[in-house]
This record gives sequence, structure tokens and C-alpha cells, in this order.
Amino acid sequence: MTKEELLNGESENIEFKVQRTEDSSKYMKTVVAFANGKGGTLIFGIDDKTHEVTGIDKESIFREMDAITEAISDSCEPAIIPDIYLQTIDEKSVIVVEIAPGRQRPYYLKSKGITNGVYVRIGGTTRHADRDMSTEMFYEDAGRSYDTVVCKELTVSEDEIKKLCSSMKDIAIEHAKDRQASQKVRDVGANQLISWGLLSVDSEGVTHPTNGYIYLTGQDPSRSLIQCGVFKDSNRTVFIDKRSYTGPLWQQVEDAFQFVLRSIHLGNRLNGVYREDYYELPPKSIRELIINAVMNRSLLSSSNIQVAVFDNRLEITSPGGLMPGVTISLMKEGFSKIRNKALAHAFLYMNLIEEWGTGIPKLIQEMQERNLREPEFIDMESAFRVNLYRPAMGGQLKDKFVIEPVESKNEPVETENEPVEPENEPVETENEPVESKNEPVEPENEPVESKNEPVEPENEPVETENEPVESKNEPVEPENEPVETENEPVLLSDSEKTILHILACYPNMTREELAKKASLSLATVKRSILSLREKGILTRIGGDRHGKWMVLHPDRTAK
Repeated sequence: MTKEELLNGESENIEFKVQRTEDSSKYMKTVVAFANGKGGTLIFGIDDKTHEVTGIDKESIFREMDAITEAISDSCEPAIIPDIYLQTIDEKSVIVVEIAPGRQRPYYLKSKGITNGVYVRIGGTTRHADRDMSTEMFYEDAGRSYDTVVCKELTVSEDEIKKLCSSMKDIAIEHAKDRQASQKVRDVGANQLISWGLLSVDSEGVTHPTNGYIYLTGQDPSRSLIQCGVFKDSNRTVFIDKRSYTGPLWQQVEDAFQFVLRSIHLGNRLNGVYREDYYELPPKSIRELIINAVMNRSLLSSSNIQVAVFDNRLEITSPGGLMPGVTISLMKEGFSKIRNKALAHAFLYMNLIEEWGTGIPKLIQEMQERNLREPEFIDMESAFRVNLYRPAMGGQLKDKFVIEPVESKNEPVETENEPVEPENEPVETENEPVESKNEPVEPENEPVESKNEPVEPENEPVETENEPVESKNEPVEPENEPVETENEPVLLSDSEKTILHILACYPNMTREELAKKASLSLATVKRSILSLREKGILTRIGGDRHGKWMVLHPDRTAK
């Protein structure tokens, strides 16, 4: 190691010791933790608090090296063979002990036994590993996955197997690329599930499920669960919404995916001459990340997969760190290693996985194409997290509720309900209905005709023959009222602010759902929505049944 590397301070895989202590257990726990993880380096002769190079006495330095080697050999099981050498820093000698990642995990201290003597590195500290973590290490290094372990105390009937196979085939057809691919979806049966590792048959012919079968079918609600939440800011202080999804694993994935789509912003852009919806984050990559979290979660961990939406990012966390031999840099290059192999076979059949190892490179490329920040990958040893950063609109994402429609380079794109303002010229209506500023005015009984005469300018009210013109949903405000300028701040009541905040996250909500969510009466919600629309802050795109809400000009709201 270079001098700079040695003096950079302690980290996840580097630890300093002033000198070797007589009680070797004080540093032997770290040796075991390095072997159970990604390896690491112990350096004797550097103060762990001040990082001062104290050095080792030259007369005893070789005896110290022999003592360290002997202690590691006598204290650890299975055997750990360190690489020990001297290095000179500032004319002082230190002892460097390098521990390679082990291939016979779990490693443990003989004096404590395998139950209490297994240690791992988490966040730069050495911690005791529980029984579940030790068990997973054993299966990983034995080339087996824990989802293939048989639950001998449970059995599976033929009807249950047929039901599962039928459901999986339906999902496979639904997610096929095209009609031709859907026609090629083959039937699966008990033998296929056995070959995947989801079922096992004992010597007496009794069929038993494996951990993967239990997890796939959602029969273990303590582990077969995806937790989703929306938070107000960029931390976990205030919940806006939270859900827990159970049931069959493929349905959990779909529910979590739809939860994210409801919680992020949706705009639109032109694709040729057509307008299409455009999410601020790539939906296909979001689905793949949720599936990756399922495929690589530790079934031994009591924690659950968490999908969290913040105002600046989407955060997906899966229990269990990276598999041995997998690094973040290798992942970015397309290298993958599946933790739950039986589940992966089932998801591959259901067309929920395309090609192993391609998801992360595609994700990075798509985020780059959208001019978004590169995804952040965090290995926390006991969990793995991916952060997708949302676009910072207007400099502050929290100050803007919706994605602005993507505009054509040649001409601006107007939404269907965008008000068209006259520019000091009279508007002529030739047998056409009079329109209000925000939405078409539809007469209740018959169209209002102007009798072939031009409509008077804006400063004079438009008069019909005997009765005022009304829209179906709300009255038309007289046009001679003062018009607010675009930059003038709009004062909002507390209920209006609450409704805006909720509709920004859930644009498809009905008034009844909104009233329940906001803890307001239905009458208050209707009155507030009417007020917001009159103020030009809220509009409705589409009809009542299939439409959605869009928040306009949030920067005009008074703070």
C-alpha cells in the first residue's frame, strides 16, 4: 500500500492499531470480519485516534509479526492465511496485515464458537453477525441459494401447484413482447418447479415447498412484503402516504411499481404529431430495480424491501448486501450475481426479467439520455440501496409540482385546456358556443348564437337573449373583473394548500378520495377546487372519469 492510502484514515476495509495487545481477541474480531466480507487491512504502528505514525520497535518487530501470524492461526476457524509485511512511513516501520475475502464462510473465533463468534464489517465498524447472516454466508459459499432450502414441515397439494402454474402462465402471456411471443409461452408443471428449486419431492413421494415457493406465493407475510412510502421532503421525517403490499410476489412488484408512478410527476411531450405521457423517471428502469430488489433480497433478514419517494429522489432498498465477488463498478459494466436463483427462474419464465446483467447499464444510459444525475448505488453490507435522482425543476423541486410539457423546438406546445387570451381584438363567434377562459362552455339546452354580430370586447359583458351563459360545472366569471398578472402571488387557504400538495402527487384522485386523504369534508374539497381553478392554479385534463388534475404556476402561490 502507498503512504497516502495508509494515511487516508480508517475505513470499511482499513483499521489502525497502535500496537499488538496481549489479548488478541481485540483485533481478531476484525480479522474474522474482513474474511467474512470483502477483505481488509490491519496496520500496527499507527494511532487509530490521531492517525499519528508511532511505528514498531525495530528490535521486536519480527517477533511481533510472528505473534500476529500465530494468533490468527490459533484463533480463527476455518483457517485464515494473512499476508504480513513491513512498510516504512516517515522513517518508522509499521506492520501491514492484509486479509483476503474468504471462500469458506462463515469464519468465526474458536473461543466463541460459530454461534457467537461470527463478525462482519458494517460501515467501518466490526459487528457480531446473527445466526441468519451466518447461515446465508454458508449457502452462498456452498454455491446454493437459500430460496432452494426445503421446508420439510410443509406440503403442497396438486391443486395448489396447478393454480400457481396457471397464474404464472397468465403473467408470462401478459408480459410477452408481442403476440407471437405470447403464443410461444409454454405450460409449466410440478417437474419444472422442482427443477427450478421451488419444490422438492422426498423419498416417500411427498411434495414439499422450498423457501422460494413460500416467498413467491406470499405465504410468509413477515418477509414477503414490499413497503412503500412518500415523504414530504428529502428525509424520512413526515409521511405523505405509506402502503404495504403482500400477496403473490409478482403482484407485489406491480403494486409497488404503480405506487411509484402515482407518486412521481407526469408530463407530456410530442412524439411526431402525437402527444404522449412522459414520466420524470424512466418507468421501465423503475420496474427493473424493484424486481432486482426482490431477486437479491436476503430471505434470512427480518427487514423488508422499501420503496421510498422523496421530493428529490426515488430510493429502493433491499435487505442483504452485494454478493461475494460483486462490486458496484462491476455492476455498472453489466456483471450480475443472483442471490435467489429459484425465484429468478420463475420471473424469467413470467417475462419479468429480460436478460440478466443488462438492467444497470441500461438504467445509467437512460438517465444520461434524460440529462439526469447518474444513479447512486450504496452497499451497506446488510442492505443495498439505489437512488434515482429526480429532475430539479425551477431550481427547487419542492417549489414546483408538475413537469412542464416538453416543447417542440419549432413551436410551443399548448395543453388542451390552456387558456387562449385575446390581444385587444374582438373575438368573433360565428354560430359557435362562447368559451370561458379555462374550459369549453357548453350550453345546457341549445347553443348560444351571436346573431352574426361580433362579440363586444372584453370590457363589456357578453349578453345572450334572455338568460346568462353557464358552463356545466361552474359559473362563468364576468370578464370585467380584475385579471391577475402572471407574476402576482396568489393567497391560498390551508385547505387549498393541502389539496394542491396531494394532487401534485396523486393527479388521478377523485374528489371523494381527496376528501378522505386530506381529512376534509366533500363540500370543502369541491369549494376549494373551484377556488383553485378560478385562481388559475389548478386545471382538469380530460373528463371526470378518465381525466387527471394538473397544478399550474405553483411559483405564484404566496409563501
